[in-house]
Amino acid sequence: MNPAEVIIIGGGLAGCEAAWQLLRRGHAVRMYEMRPQNFSPAHKTANLAELVCSNSLKSNSPDNAHGLLKEEMRRLHSLIINSADKTAVPAGSALAVDRALFAREIEEKLKSYKNFFLERAEVKTIPQNSPTIIATGPLTSDAMAREITTLLDSSYLYFYDAISPIVEADSINMNKVYRASRYGKGAPDYLNCPLSEEEYKYFRKELLGGRKVAAKSFEDAKYFEGCLPVEVLAARGENTLAFGPMKPVGLINPRTGAIPYAVVQLRRENSAGTLLNLVGFQTKLTWPEQRRIFRLIPGLENARFARYGSIHRNTFIHSPSLLTSSLQLKNNENIFFAGQITGVEGYTESAAIGLLAGLNAAYIIEGKKLNLPPTQTAIGALLHYITSPESAHGFQPMNINWGLLDTLMVKKLKKRDKNILYANRALQFLNYWIKNQYWD
Repeated sequence: MNPAEVIIIGGGLAGCEAAWQLLRRGHAVRMYEMRPQNFSPAHKTANLAELVCSNSLKSNSPDNAHGLLKEEMRRLHSLIINSADKTAVPAGSALAVDRALFAREIEEKLKSYKNFFLERAEVKTIPQNSPTIIATGPLTSDAMAREITTLLDSSYLYFYDAISPIVEADSINMNKVYRASRYGKGAPDYLNCPLSEEEYKYFRKELLGGRKVAAKSFEDAKYFEGCLPVEVLAARGENTLAFGPMKPVGLINPRTGAIPYAVVQLRRENSAGTLLNLVGFQTKLTWPEQRRIFRLIPGLENARFARYGSIHRNTFIHSPSLLTSSLQLKNNENIFFAGQITGVEGYTESAAIGLLAGLNAAYIIEGKKLNLPPTQTAIGALLHYITSPESAHGFQPMNINWGLLDTLMVKKLKKRDKNILYANRALQFLNYWIKNQYWD
């Protein structure tokens, strides 16, 4: 290994984003990706930046914290967000992508640099004397997990995360479903399966009684609240689903002129619209039970499943006690961590931390110091959350949200108006931060 190279372990969103930030500043990158030699429980392809849980990067709206983070990343020359914009599929106000085109775009962009070297091999020993970014994600291999645990001299924290099923579009009964986006936002890009009160209650009963995949003896499931299995949500109360992923608000059925009791929304998985994701239906039901129970949903009686839902372990470190604000290990400045393994949750958030890890590594190699992004920005607030001692007690993975940003003291405003003020302030602070860095 050439000591002048930055080593990146993991070819997911965070690793690819970190590599991009280094490459565009002229640095050499050697990336190690274990696939296809070794697959995680959720990955299906050998593609870099494969999306596994959903094809959606969530809201693109400027009055949403997820939308703000994306806009900040665009201004920071993000490979992930620019590639998502280029390969987007219709999804209302959300940014969803064609998975295959998205992964291909990212890999081609990285390989266009002569100083990018991709090694298809599993790393089992972490280099100690070269700049190294660990971006192995929430599905870190067992061997790498043991190596990191030894390096940190502490045990891992973990929770469990489930992925949603995908159905083939031409197997849906279009006479029972209708197109609409919730609250009328954007184009009517979602297919909606309406349920009556009777149908909803029967579906919930079958969901609760459905056979689940048995937990292994060593598993102690700690679900992330933002991605709970649908059957876990159903068990929390009779109407939890009707007020959650199956809420019908703003989804008038054009056939009846009324809002149904509940709906199941289907979102495009690819540009051609031949595959559709059951939104919010991550599950740990067995495959036969998924086929039986989800076919109770009106319109899905004869649904063909291109992918069933499954459950997998998400692993993360206790970043507030282990990492500096530059994402370096406190006890080894050559080692950086990036992505979901640091305790952020979500595709965009993972890529954002990869972006910062790459920039920090580049600046350090150049003998410079990257000032911290302001906590008035989404990316700065996210970094502060995972590295500040204030977060150490009860540290858990977190999506970006307005509550992480510095409080804005304003008179009482409507929620959307207040969010827009937060977003405008964030972008002003971000522009000032960029201007005062030697960015390019």
